[in-house]
Amino acid sequence: MTLALLVGVLVVGGVYLVLQRGMVRITFGFVLLGHAGNLVLMASGVTSDRDAPLVHLSDLASMADALPQAFTLTAIVIAFSITIYMLTLAAVDDGTDDDDTVPDPDPDTGPGPDSPGPAGRDEETS
Repeated sequence: MTLALLVGVLVVGGVYLVLQRGMVRITFGFVLLGHAGNLVLMASGVTSDRDAPLVHLSDLASMADALPQAFTLTAIVIAFSITIYMLTLAAVDDGTDDDDTVPDPDPDTGPGPDSPGPAGRDEETS
């Protein structure tokens, strides 16, 4: 019962964070959802005390199932790589646009009479 409540809290927190604005919050939401998924995968195996899954050391009936453990380990690695990728995207997309923030050389006087026209060349008069 405690494990189910913990998974529920992690899913609710993860969904809440994914629905927020901001890439870092979305990333933390995916981390919480990943942890909830890992707990569900581990709960799919028997959670009671089991023997090691080694054929020559344990009885077949008392061995732990190694498949949920392998799935969980794989899910941890995938979630970690996705987290690093999303944090990289969050660092690159910080909400600033460098092209629009370049100041004019002299904002008080504006462009001078010798400055090129809008096409990057001198304006021709006819």
